[in-house]
Amino acid sequence: MIGKHPAKLDDKNRLFVPSKLRGDLGDAFFVTLGINCGHRCLTVYTKADWEQLERNYNALPISQRGAATSLIFMNAADCTPDKQFRFTLTQPLLSYAGIQRDVVIVGRAGQAEIWDAQEFAAFEQENLTPEKLLASLEAIGL
Repeated sequence: MIGKHPAKLDDKNRLFVPSKLRGDLGDAFFVTLGINCGHRCLTVYTKADWEQLERNYNALPISQRGAATSLIFMNAADCTPDKQFRFTLTQPLLSYAGIQRDVVIVGRAGQAEIWDAQEFAAFEQENLTPEKLLASLEAIGL
């Protein structure tokens, strides 16, 4: 998944799945709490990635299944878009990410993120520097 897709939350807390992400996300996906460089956002997982996340969680010793890890599952939304490719975000997810109305949906390799538009602008301004870009490229082997 790649790209930046501006969108607006409707009056029923629904978003449209951007056409460029529909094939990647499939007929059902999961949205939960996310974080990127200290900024709150929502993370969108495909069904396959979510099932792997569940397996990883269930493989942890009980002592490591702490509150923070559990919060990812407690706050998750199982999303199945309607015929118009809309899906609903829960109020707890919207509150966590500070989403009001304007959002940016961004591709992030195997996942996507949903951001409040102003928070995303701050994130991008803070992180779009030559030094941070170079460090990121080096981290992924380029």
